[in-house]
This record gives sequence, C-alpha cells and structure tokens, in this order.
Amino acid sequence: MSATPLQRIAITGAGIVSPLGLGWEANEASFAADRMAFRPVPRELFDVSGFVAKTAGIVDLPEEPVLKKKAAYADRGSQMLMLAIREALAQSGRVNLDGIDAMVIGTSAGAMSLGETYFEKAVRDPKRQLSLAEHYQPQRQINDLAAELGWHGPIIVISNACASGANAIGWGVEMIRSGRAKRVLAGGYDALARLVFAGFDSLKALAPSGIPRPFDAARDGLALGEGAALMLLEAEDVRQSAALGEVTGYATATDLHHLTQPDPLGNAAIRTMTKATHQSGLTPADIHYINSHGTGTPFNDVAEAQAITAWAGEAASGIAVSSTKSAMGHLLGGAGAVEAVICLMALRGQWMPASLNVREVDPAVQFDLVRTFRRAKVEHALTNSFGFGGTNATLVMKRRSA
Repeated sequence: MSATPLQRIAITGAGIVSPLGLGWEANEASFAADRMAFRPVPRELFDVSGFVAKTAGIVDLPEEPVLKKKAAYADRGSQMLMLAIREALAQSGRVNLDGIDAMVIGTSAGAMSLGETYFEKAVRDPKRQLSLAEHYQPQRQINDLAAELGWHGPIIVISNACASGANAIGWGVEMIRSGRAKRVLAGGYDALARLVFAGFDSLKALAPSGIPRPFDAARDGLALGEGAALMLLEAEDVRQSAALGEVTGYATATDLHHLTQPDPLGNAAIRTMTKATHQSGLTPADIHYINSHGTGTPFNDVAEAQAITAWAGEAASGIAVSSTKSAMGHLLGGAGAVEAVICLMALRGQWMPASLNVREVDPAVQFDLVRTFRRAKVEHALTNSFGFGGTNATLVMKRRSA
C-alpha cells in the first residue's frame, strides 16, 4: 500500500541552461529532435590534446555580458547560473528575488577555471592574485550573483559531487516542509574546467570516442558537459494555482562502498527510490518515467539498472527509463538540477527524452529503455543522481495541468 504523502511543494518557475540550448524552449526542441551536443573542446577553454577524450557538451553563452557588476570574475558557471535564475524568475512572473526566503545552490567544481588561472598567475607573481582566489570560492560566486540582483537573503551551498544539484532541490523542499521557508530558489551548476577533465581522464572514466552510450552492453565511459538549472519552490498554500508541477518526494542516502565506484547492488539507490516514492504516497508502478543517473560507465549503469529492478519488482518492465546524459554529457554538480527540470518539462509536455547511441541493450536492463523521443503519458516522474563518495539522491515530481 502507498503511504500518506507529505506536503507537496509547488514548482512555480524553472530555468535551464545546457549544451542543448539556453532556456526551456531550446532544450525541449533539442530533445524532440533526438539531438546530441558533443563537439571538440575548443583550445580557448583548455587544451585536451593530452587526454583520451577530446569532446564535451559545451554551452554556447551569449556574447553580451551576463553579469555587469562583477564581469571580470564571472566565470562560465556563474554566467550559466545567472541565465537560469533569470528564466526561473521570469517563468514565475517575477523580476527579482523579492519575497524569496533562501537560495540553495549545488555545485561540484565551483569556479574551478578561476582557480586554475589563479595558480598559473600566482606562480609568476604571487603578490597580485588575491582577487582571483577570492572569487574562486563557490560562495563568493553566488554572492556576486546576489549582488547583481540586489538580494541579501540566506545562501546555502551544497557540494556533494554529482548529486549536488538534486540535493540542493531536496534541501529546498525540506526547508519548506519544515516551515523554515515559504519560497526557495534551488538548483545547481557546473562548468567545464581543465582540472576536472584531467581527473576523469586519469580515472579512465571518459569514453574514448567522446560519445557516451548509457545502458549499451558495450558502453565505455561518460562524456563531460556543463550547465545550470534552478526551480522556484513554493509552499502549496502560497501560489499552488500557478504551479508548473510539484515535488512530492525526496530522499538521500550514502552507500559507503567506494570513493569513485557505485555499490554493485545499488543498496543506497534502492533506499532513496523507496523513500522518495513512499513520501509521495506512490508505489513504483505509479512512476511513468525515470530520468536515470545513467553515465555510460560500465559500473554505474549496471548498478543502477539492478537497483531500479530491485526497487520496482514486477512493475519494472512497465517503467520507461532514459539517460539524458547521452545527449548533453555529465554536468556534474549541475546534473541533478538539470535532469530534475527535464523531468518537469516531460511532465508539462507529456513526452519522454531518449537514451541515445544504444546499439545493444545491456542484459541488466529489465525496464522500458526509451531510445527515441516519445510522446507519452507522464503523471509522475522520478530522477536519480549518484555522486562520488557514495552520495545518492532521488526526487519525485508530479504533473500539474497545463
């Protein structure tokens, strides 16, 4: 039997920036076209000649400055985050952050590129680089955005690897449920950086071809990407009639297995999916679509596939699953937030994005793997985010009538 659901949290605005486009409409059109966004990393970003992989999902930022007050310290991640904030506010009918009680932002790398530049310049002249070191810190980046928007409310930074964005949204949900806030702007971001790219390359986690193939039997690694997404979360008694959708469940757990490899049995993932659906008052059979973590690495995909099957039981074969990392890459700290907004888009548009590039489905897959864009009924969607160190997060969302 399903549980009595907890308070539902309205989503009244959302913003998304990804390699597939700037904003909701551009991303939706890309998914409808089964488009991929991988291309060679340009030298002006960083040199990849010494790495196995040469491609990534890269965001095309606008030419005009996104931030004006701190333009000199606005790295790519800050610009993406600001664009997502502006879209989320506009979609909710707001022009600023007035009336918002808190911002909860997830990131894994922060302004890593500023840190790299700081190191390079400090080696040559250690006396003149303190400003770069200051703005390298994630909390300083987000303070700069708050200053740009004239906002002085509390800012919470969540950093637990690739589950950061999902956990930031979940933290915002819990703030509202606990009565500490009525409105929270929550999400995550990360931008490409040389040190991050080198780290995944040294782990041999990147697909040599540059094209990830989640849930393919011969998958050989992930591709990196960049992006940002935010949701404006509101208590259901504030503006429920204006909701785009609802967050009905959230759970997080740690598997304590390995620094970079998932628990093969997916025990923590099973716990988060179970608790999140329980909070929602749902059973696995009620979930129409899962946006999987689905990185395309040999260890991750089979562990997640087995976890979904163990969690769903006999209902597994009727649940549609895909990995949108196959189209845009792994956005690290931004992945969970971007994929949560993709679920919201799917709920609003009644469609499911594809897991691209699959040639032979892995035998561990016992669910309905979506391999091309599909128009379909989606009333309840679930998204998984798993990070290095064993952090796991699951969000469940519900459709609202358009």
